[in-house]
Amino acid sequence: MIDSDPRVLLGHGTENDFVVLPDPDGTVWPEQRLDGELVRRLCDRRAGLGGDGVLRVVRSAHVPDAPAVLGAALGDCEWFMDHRNADGSYAEMCGNGIRLYLHVLLTEGLLDRASAEAGVLVGTRGGPRRVGARPDGGYWVDMGPAVPLGRSAARIAGVSYPGSGVSMGNPHLVCLTHVEVDTLDLTVLPGVDPAMFPDGVNVEMVNILEATDAPTGPSAHVRLRVHERGVGETRSCGTGACAAAYATLQAGGRTAGTVVVDVPGGRLTVAFDGTTTVLSGPAVVVATGVLTPEWLAG
Repeated sequence: MIDSDPRVLLGHGTENDFVVLPDPDGTVWPEQRLDGELVRRLCDRRAGLGGDGVLRVVRSAHVPDAPAVLGAALGDCEWFMDHRNADGSYAEMCGNGIRLYLHVLLTEGLLDRASAEAGVLVGTRGGPRRVGARPDGGYWVDMGPAVPLGRSAARIAGVSYPGSGVSMGNPHLVCLTHVEVDTLDLTVLPGVDPAMFPDGVNVEMVNILEATDAPTGPSAHVRLRVHERGVGETRSCGTGACAAAYATLQAGGRTAGTVVVDVPGGRLTVAFDGTTTVLSGPAVVVATGVLTPEWLAG
């Protein structure tokens, strides 16, 4: 049993929404309490709070698998984004979630503004990620390099859509298509090659709205819809936006540039310099409260 009513926050990054559990010292939600069943209950949009996932705000020192996933960077990562998908499974990385994570560190008084604007390393199961606050109120995160995984295809309603596998610390299949993405049914998991993606994959369906070779300004503007593994279709996916931007630039023969990505929940910007990937966008805390003993006992 949990002895006191634990605090909880609800927030989102471009409407990719999360239940956020403040637990700096790992005393409220140790691993044995925050199990898959409780995560699923929290994310239930009728019987729980509702969300695409759960983010536990905890110091890396209190996460048992942090040393294995962070390695030599462990000492540089005070904070760890303990991220679970809505189905209770662990998630490696989430670009929208980590911006919200930094926003919560600020609003909870766990990090000062100067440090946030300078950028801090946050541990994730996809490795350490540097994230920072912008003066305009938005946030940026260095997502690391995009890694090509090879060609594959997604099957939706009996139609095969060729695509490119891309890793952003988690796997993606990006399908650039002339079919209007708004007409596709992403309520059902698209068919994918299980040999290439044995642990599942996020599937991004992408329309290129504009592309340019101009030396200044965005290199491309795209529209994206995504089916996330362990969640279903979501309003946004930060790693998916990065994977889609990478595939778009590659299709145009470019290794660097900036891509504006429109998702159902808003707009993100992805910048490549040929070495790493920087994702920028908003993060919002919607509400704070407590979980009641009545609900926890259910």
